[in-house]
Amino acid sequence: MNKNNNFDFLRFLFALLVVISHSYPLSGSNERSQWIYQITNGQIVLAQIGLSGFFIISGYFIFQSLHRSKSIFDYFKKRFLRLFPALIVVLLVSIILAPFVYKSEIPFFKNNAVYTYVPNNLSLYHFQSSIKGIFDTNSYHVINGSLWTIRYEFSLYVALSLLFFFRKQKKIGIIFLSFAFVVFCFLYNFYLNRLANSTLFEIQGLHLLNLGTFFIGGSLLSSIEFEKLKYKSVVLGIAILVLVVSLYFNYYDSVKHVFLPIIIMLIGFMPLPFLSTFGKFGDMSYGIYIYSFPIQQTLVYFFKMNTYTLIITSVFLSIGFGYLSWHLIEKKALKYKVFFSAKNG
Repeated sequence: MNKNNNFDFLRFLFALLVVISHSYPLSGSNERSQWIYQITNGQIVLAQIGLSGFFIISGYFIFQSLHRSKSIFDYFKKRFLRLFPALIVVLLVSIILAPFVYKSEIPFFKNNAVYTYVPNNLSLYHFQSSIKGIFDTNSYHVINGSLWTIRYEFSLYVALSLLFFFRKQKKIGIIFLSFAFVVFCFLYNFYLNRLANSTLFEIQGLHLLNLGTFFIGGSLLSSIEFEKLKYKSVVLGIAILVLVVSLYFNYYDSVKHVFLPIIIMLIGFMPLPFLSTFGKFGDMSYGIYIYSFPIQQTLVYFFKMNTYTLIITSVFLSIGFGYLSWHLIEKKALKYKVFFSAKNG
């Protein structure tokens, strides 16, 4: 894939949108007071855009990673190295620093939840959001609420891996993804009310259908080699117009899964000055995403910040932690992709 694109910047932007959006409820404000919520008649909040963008881009490039993988082990090895090293570190850092914000009648080391926090969250499917005594005085008692999406991301990796055995047969992949996309869109638009609260292994129907449809949409565009599309500017203009009209007439939720992937991928593939070279700073997006929530909770705990002060402070701190996470953990971990490949070869 030609690196002359804007995806590093887009991931960075989407991570910051999540940070900004979380600042509202974590500071005690209503998330609905966001300007974008007001002008879209309650149809969008910033975190929704951020998560949608993450899953669309992920679906696109994970499909390509699957296609390039030499084996199913090779595919999951790359996925593991991308997700888990940074996750392990943020969980360990959180538990090491937890005593500084712990207030409870039960001593810290006698609280059973302290010992289950890391293994439960590493399992992905037994998400432990809190430890009694930590951030109990905050508006939210959760330590790291951002981590809930990782199990959906990983589950979609697993589902997509089924196509590994057909990766040489392009038409089968397109047909399978098209069918899955149509089914997910249909269920989301017509059966969401029935399926929203249904759960399996802590996978909730609402989030699976919403985030899953974006992921599948990205994968489908990848399977048809969307980056080779001609007249990108024309298609982008039409897609944006349709989305704006849908917002005006309050049916954005019905069309977002079709047009948002097209818009985001087209913006990503249109090289723009500075944005297309943003990757030289590293891919800070994952680090920003997983560190921002505990950073914000800590700031609120010690300094009782209002929304806008929290936004400014947490954005800068999250970028710093994201930068360190990429260069000290994630980038180094990804080098083992080559190490294991050479060893197996």
